[in-house]
Amino acid sequence: MIKFVEIREVYIFGNPVLAADALPVKILPELKKRFPEIDFQIKDPNEDFELPENSIIIDAVVGLKEPRVFNSPDEFSAPPNITLHDFDLYSHLQLLKKIGKLPKNLRIIGLPPEISKKETVDFIISTLLKV
Repeated sequence: MIKFVEIREVYIFGNPVLAADALPVKILPELKKRFPEIDFQIKDPNEDFELPENSIIIDAVVGLKEPRVFNSPDEFSAPPNITLHDFDLYSHLQLLKKIGKLPKNLRIIGLPPEISKKETVDFIISTLLKV
């Protein structure tokens, strides 16, 4: 039996100033219009935050060729060099995992920075409707 989860919040990570990281923030108005019942929250991986069970995250992922849903930070390859300057969502999720606070049923919608806004929005709408 498939268990559907009511989506109340979706966490958006991105920086509108950096081209490689701007897509999630740029599509936010369209997502809010399409899903007014969902609270889309922009988060910063450098700030302290907790994620509830069944969390959905949207973030740009450099190196992806097409949008993809990840179920764990373990599905990413680790950045080659990590410094405090490079503390990103991946690092934050790995830290949550290490201290036992990574939520169950985490979904990360990874977006390649180079694809169109329309293709991105269509993928996210399809993904959220499946949840």
